[in-house]
Amino acid sequence: MATAAATRTSNRLEIAPLTINIGAEVSGIDLREDLSDDVIAEVRSALLAHKVIFFRDQDITEDQHIKFARRFGDLEIHPVTPKDQPHQEVFHLKTNPVFRPGSRVGADLWHSDVTWRAEPSLGSVLRARIMPEVGGDTMFADMVAAYEGLSPAMKEWLPTLTAVHDGSVFAALQGKSKESFWEEFPLQRHPVIRTHPETGARALYVNCSFTTHIEGLSDKESAWLLDHLYSQASRPEYQCRFRWKVNSIAFWDNRSCQHYAVADYYPAMRAMERVTVVGDKPYFDPAR
Repeated sequence: MATAAATRTSNRLEIAPLTINIGAEVSGIDLREDLSDDVIAEVRSALLAHKVIFFRDQDITEDQHIKFARRFGDLEIHPVTPKDQPHQEVFHLKTNPVFRPGSRVGADLWHSDVTWRAEPSLGSVLRARIMPEVGGDTMFADMVAAYEGLSPAMKEWLPTLTAVHDGSVFAALQGKSKESFWEEFPLQRHPVIRTHPETGARALYVNCSFTTHIEGLSDKESAWLLDHLYSQASRPEYQCRFRWKVNSIAFWDNRSCQHYAVADYYPAMRAMERVTVVGDKPYFDPAR
């Protein structure tokens, strides 16, 4: 597992790791500018090395947000995005102060985004628009480290298993039934351990938001194993925590990490804008 313990300077960027395993702040870049291919290559390299990277003080427009994300691939439109929204690629995440302590607000569970798609996202570029004075951090967990922390027997067994993923939690937001949602987005089967298509690293690829069960196991066996695997994300040694400020940006690799939006800011408002890069179909390569 690649690690980075100290601030380093690339050709143009300064990259300061938050932890040994995951997370780094990147400075020396202005996302309003037309960035060269060399700079984009350095950003991609930092993303692959640290799984999630952070930029401060980026007062960008929605057009600039979209333009930056598009340098990394085609962009995804979330199914609950209003059809009359001007920039369909921008997914607005706004937490109203109607939620109450102890209730779920949507993203306060460990998850990888849209694992219910046939080709889940490569990653997301999330920008903070409105932040509470205190709270509202996001935590990230390194699922490569989570895999590497498993026992040898688990590492041998898990690559033989397939899990089912379901996104019908979004059906109600579309005013649809689960059945009609499944017509457009059928249940997906993904390997429990996926191979990262760029680094070759193996990562744990189940999450408590969208994974329903593991095929071939009884309900009891599947529930026990999933609970065990979910708990890997909760180990502090595999995590970093990002304290947002307005115009901070996080860019995470959805193929190698999970995230958790901490809902500790009632009754304040938190508003974010996310642009997501299309990914590829998860697979396991026994040769890597």
